[in-house]
Amino acid sequence: MDLISTALPALGDAFALILHPEQIGFLILGVVLGLSVGVFPGLGGIAGLSMVLPFIFGMDPVSGLALMVGLIAVIPTSDTFASVLMGIPGSSASQATVLDGFPLAKKGEAARALSAAFASSLFGGLLGAAVLTVFILVARPIVLAFGLPEMLMITVLGLSVVATLAGRVPLKGIAAAGLGLMVGTIGEAGAGGSLRMSTYDIPYLIDGLSLVIVGLGTFAIPEIIGLLRHDRPIAGSDSLGAGWAAGVRDWWKNIWLSVRCSVIGVIVGIIPGLGGSVVDWIAYGHTVQSSKDKSKFGSGDIRGVIGPESSNNAKEGGGLVPTIIFGIPGSGSMAIFLGGLGLLGYDAGPQLIQYELDITYTIMWSLALANVIGAGLCIMLSGTIARLTTIRFTLLAPFLFMMIAFAAFQSRQDLGDLVSLFAVGLLGILLRRFDWSRPAFLIGFVLSHQTENFTNMANQVAGAKFRVGLEQGFSYIASPIVLVILALTVLSVVIGIRQAKQILPEGAVKTGKKRAPMIFLLAVTAYLAVAWVDALSIDLISDKIFPLTISSITLVCCLLLLIQMMRSPETDAVFADREAAGNEDHTGAGLWGTLAWFAGLLVLSSLFGFILALAIFLVAFLAIRARLRWHRVLLLSGAGILLICVMAYSLNRDFPPGLLQDMVRLPWPFG
Repeated sequence: MDLISTALPALGDAFALILHPEQIGFLILGVVLGLSVGVFPGLGGIAGLSMVLPFIFGMDPVSGLALMVGLIAVIPTSDTFASVLMGIPGSSASQATVLDGFPLAKKGEAARALSAAFASSLFGGLLGAAVLTVFILVARPIVLAFGLPEMLMITVLGLSVVATLAGRVPLKGIAAAGLGLMVGTIGEAGAGGSLRMSTYDIPYLIDGLSLVIVGLGTFAIPEIIGLLRHDRPIAGSDSLGAGWAAGVRDWWKNIWLSVRCSVIGVIVGIIPGLGGSVVDWIAYGHTVQSSKDKSKFGSGDIRGVIGPESSNNAKEGGGLVPTIIFGIPGSGSMAIFLGGLGLLGYDAGPQLIQYELDITYTIMWSLALANVIGAGLCIMLSGTIARLTTIRFTLLAPFLFMMIAFAAFQSRQDLGDLVSLFAVGLLGILLRRFDWSRPAFLIGFVLSHQTENFTNMANQVAGAKFRVGLEQGFSYIASPIVLVILALTVLSVVIGIRQAKQILPEGAVKTGKKRAPMIFLLAVTAYLAVAWVDALSIDLISDKIFPLTISSITLVCCLLLLIQMMRSPETDAVFADREAAGNEDHTGAGLWGTLAWFAGLLVLSSLFGFILALAIFLVAFLAIRARLRWHRVLLLSGAGILLICVMAYSLNRDFPPGLLQDMVRLPWPFG
């Protein structure tokens, strides 16, 4: 009763603050800014909040909160545009949406997919805010119950989704996940600082690869190259499908799926360090496992959009719990949000709930209202924006190359960002070509760092407790929460293995000759062997045990795959190859010739800087590849350069410099 008597007056004060016209105006401004940032792949909450932080200082606290929360709330909704329309994950929280959203767009059902996604996002955001309104008062003891073993088991649960997404050849899925885990270990080890698969001679690799680059390289580059080779619109016809009303009806038919995935989003969002990096995959895995008919997943099942989109908006509300209660940011955007709270004069932590409960609820219900406004705007605009899928892709591709190169460079503001993007993009193309699960690879990469950290820390604490006594040790590593999550993980793996062959995350792929798939497998095996030797040479046990174990397991999978290839005929699924006859109609456009256009942009950027390189690239591409008349070439090229300059200026971002900028001092944006 004390909680209710405390909460009700605070809720009343919060509503009075939120519904003031000035605060609603700032909330709408934040939503519009979030929409503007979220539609561009790779630019997420961190970039958006960084843009508004300089303006937060000195604002009325409630107005500043409304501006920040409006921006945070809508980005997980608006990033769906890129995922569905172009097959490019708008952010780390919309990666799973690509698997079924993009195939729906290719079928001419983009508006349906988008509106189902927005309805799911709206519901997830509202449910998350409603649950957290009550939960915020009792969350502290629950969150405190999650120690290192519990965090490790949640991470392992995220990895178990790989079993569902392994595809027709389970060994390929496991090997892809292992490869992702190993790529995630590149750089300086978190425990002892040992260098793994990197050297001080190449400083860029010391910090490893960023999620933005790996996400864009794994999904964006392969899809853009694949669509560019077709030289036709993304959608197969001019029809956009049933429109937003049908998508909302689809969501209503699957309302209980949306409820379950929203709850998953809230729970995962509460746990610091997970959040957007894994929640959509857990929700997607649950969606597949709980569905009777699994035949359409990966090729355009609307449920594959509704599940992840329900969870990723609910996750934003959950992420506010550790941020507000403990001052522990659950993600990068929440870290920026903490800085904004400080600028407004609030210190996150128990004292905020104890003394400023009305402000806490203001944040929660601003989040709910922003979801309503953002989803409403997106649903209204979905039909119009979905028409992008009817434009000849050759006209869109150069601008997508421009956007992802710019987004990738924002990772570290280093030319190495572009080199890494191309390298990971090439790997993504080959994974897609030979039907290795790209989602499994990405899940492995995303969870690599925290899996290793949680394992090392839990092992150290458990070792100390076991030295005290067996009872203390077992009570630490086998708590009730750990056992429940372990049971869920085992159940997920068993169900996933049984269902994997019915799910084609990369779509149906015909088989080809033995030579190309075997060469790719040998190349992956060689990398893993080098990584194994590299890990073996490390002195610190804490830094070597994880990569050594993962590389050993993955090498065994690769060797088993090699044996399977040697014994199987060319018609076996293990020899899947998209370049084989009958898989895709590329209208004569070669893979390497098409990829060379993107490589050319990166090479020119290293020589002349990004803007000059972009001008050369756009003019050449539109004139030669798109075969446009010169007046349209110059008009579109100028518009593209103007757009990227306005965006960079607004976000206070620089462009990649080249050798020319080292020799000649040039004004912005050329230098």
